[in-house]
Amino acid sequence: MRTLVLNAGYEPLGVVSFRRALVLVMNDKAKIVESDEDAPVWASSGAYERPSVILLTRYVKVPSSRQVPVSRRGVLRRDNQRCAYCGKNATTIDHIQPRSRGGKDTWENLVACCLRCNNLKSDKTLAEMGWSLRSQPRMPHHAGWFVRGVEKAQPEWEGYLQPAA
Repeated sequence: MRTLVLNAGYEPLGVVSFRRALVLVMNDKAKIVESDEDAPVWASSGAYERPSVILLTRYVKVPSSRQVPVSRRGVLRRDNQRCAYCGKNATTIDHIQPRSRGGKDTWENLVACCLRCNNLKSDKTLAEMGWSLRSQPRMPHHAGWFVRGVEKAQPEWEGYLQPAA
């Protein structure tokens, strides 16, 4: 079982094992915010809640210039596994401006794409195809993208991983 770690300001920092989270709680470095009450942890000194979300008691400074590295998995996740051209299930990625024509591997130039659209488009531009994008691709900015391990988020984490409104 994994535990989401929140900074003192409730921003997500990372995911750790529940054992590491329990050690942080027992050393008064964190407090349990959400727990799995159905599965307590038994020790010689008693039973403890199994933490699902913990809050650090002291604020940890995080660099403000964090950037999300571009990856195939990240592009597919950003686009919700949907083709940017037709909206069907996407299994690959496509360069809007083809690499053969100077297109770069950036968040703004990569989109999720189904195999059919990818083959049809080949190394052509959108103008040449007469196609348009369903939405403008951008680098993800909310905190959930900077936290390793949240790709398989547990339901009780959802409220802590949503972008600030």
